[in-house]
Amino acid sequence: MRKIKLFIASSFDGYIAREDGSVDWLFTDNDYGYLEFYDSIDIVLMGRKTYDKALDFEEYPFKGKKNYVFSHNASVKTKDKDVEFSSDIVGFVRHLIRLKGRDIWLVGGSDIISIFLNASLVDGIILSIHPIVLTEGIPLFKNAQRQLNLKLLKCNSYESGLIQSHYEVEKQD
Repeated sequence: MRKIKLFIASSFDGYIAREDGSVDWLFTDNDYGYLEFYDSIDIVLMGRKTYDKALDFEEYPFKGKKNYVFSHNASVKTKDKDVEFSSDIVGFVRHLIRLKGRDIWLVGGSDIISIFLNASLVDGIILSIHPIVLTEGIPLFKNAQRQLNLKLLKCNSYESGLIQSHYEVEKQD
């Protein structure tokens, strides 16, 4: 079965974006394993707010992959043939992981991450912690309702001060 991996960055104090959703504080001086990770997946999952924010970028960051956007309004139309909307998160994703293919990237945001974690749908987490304290913003774990046990697979540190940890999510009965 495919694995769902959360590949995400946070501030040192656990925020994935500023209150307005901006990520202007993220380091862009290095790829920090992004290209290797991007080559290992063929599906990108995200919430509607994250999708809307990605449309503000100079270039859409998830080209060449099938994108599924979760929204309360699944009848949204898009011109991009690689983007589909769905409102059934858990059922849809349980179907997706059974299909043949590479791993799946859970991009975010915070609400979707909590739904995936609470439904035990995350298999791995790659967390890049940036050496900045934002003091407020959108938290990484906003509505997680159960304990998550993680097994550290590897950890990389960079001259910039960024620390990237790779974890396996231990499945609980």
